Amino acid sequence: MTFTRRFNGIDYPDGPASDPLVLGWMQGLPPLPAQSIRFEDDQFLSFPRNRWALSHLRELMPTASVARSAAVTASWPTPDADQQAAIDALTFTDLDGQATTWAQSLPDTYTDGMLVLHQGRCVYERYLGALSAKRPHACFSITKSYAATLAATLVHEGVLDVQQRVPHYLPEMRATAYADATLRDVMDMQVGVAYAEDYADPHAPFWDYTRAVGFRPRPPDYSGATDVCTYLQGLQAQGPHGQAFAYKTVNTEVLCWVMTRVTGLGLAQQLAARLWQPLGCAEEGYLSVDPLGMAFGGAGLSATLRDMARFGELMRCEGAQGGQQIIPAAVVADTARGGDPDKFAKAGYTLLPGYSYRNMWWVTHNEHGAYEARGIHGQRLYVAPGAELVVARFGSHPIAASAAHDPITMPALLALGRMLGSGA
Repeated sequence: MTFTRRFNGIDYPDGPASDPLVLGWMQGLPPLPAQSIRFEDDQFLSFPRNRWALSHLRELMPTASVARSAAVTASWPTPDADQQAAIDALTFTDLDGQATTWAQSLPDTYTDGMLVLHQGRCVYERYLGALSAKRPHACFSITKSYAATLAATLVHEGVLDVQQRVPHYLPEMRATAYADATLRDVMDMQVGVAYAEDYADPHAPFWDYTRAVGFRPRPPDYSGATDVCTYLQGLQAQGPHGQAFAYKTVNTEVLCWVMTRVTGLGLAQQLAARLWQPLGCAEEGYLSVDPLGMAFGGAGLSATLRDMARFGELMRCEGAQGGQQIIPAAVVADTARGGDPDKFAKAGYTLLPGYSYRNMWWVTHNEHGAYEARGIHGQRLYVAPGAELVVARFGSHPIAASAAHDPITMPALLALGRMLGSGA
């Protein structure tokens, strides 16, 4: 029997019924036409095809490798079965007033993978659908948090100045919305730029941007930009800078262009040198790239669940691992403190009361001092220093916007922090 879940007035097959292995996506050589997923069909992000595609993006589009070190840092042992069972049994009430368990929340939110670290030990690890421990999964906008953490590190080192305006580094942007925007405006998403981040609207500028980046196919009559930098040079101003939080992926692309211009290294190279190799990541990551080789810095990273969790644990440990300071502690502290909640509130995120935004991390200001990296369709890296907790999550939810699963995932994470923080 197929069960369904309703979002925005539409019924979708639930987690088990939409499992890509059950549906047979891309099985057999060649797969049956009805079970094939091709980039040029422009359906790979649509549900339920996304349940296979988000674990196989490298097979659909050009990518650049994020190289790992030959010296892999010892990973965590398999979690204790009794401890996993205790977490599975955790009961909490979601924001709709429904009691549920951690175990049930996974299929209800179309989870592909979940890993929990407590006090540096792996206490929970599950893989569902097309995902496995060694297979990278799309991180989507978690990529932003990786990129801005590197940028904040360059600021700390004196390589970048957050008070400088963007054209100081990119003269090509003088006639754009970014002519008088500072790097601080960019890093905190406070730029007044005419651009809409509406995933549900197929005509929104966001989708033109993905076509320019090469993350979606271009129709035969397409006449827009065909690379990231050209697209960015067409962005015009809409309102003042520095007054209110406004989440727009193009800000990250501008930031990544600045970093590439100043360092001479692409984002994939910077991630490899600054994070993947010092952390001893076990698997190679990869980044989607445009036709000129520029990384999709706003949402193009794919990584394994464990390697993403390494980054979260690094942040929890104030940027240090094994006696090595990989990210400056001051950068982590600045991120964790967050930004201005009043500026964030102007954006109208009703499910995120009291939040702020800093260095492209979402800062909860909750009882555990948690901050998180978020990505569409259910990606999350949750760092809660007060509970000594890190949660790495991959998903392939039918709805891109986080508001579709936040009513379950947010109280689940808070309840988990309370459970583990109490020593239960």
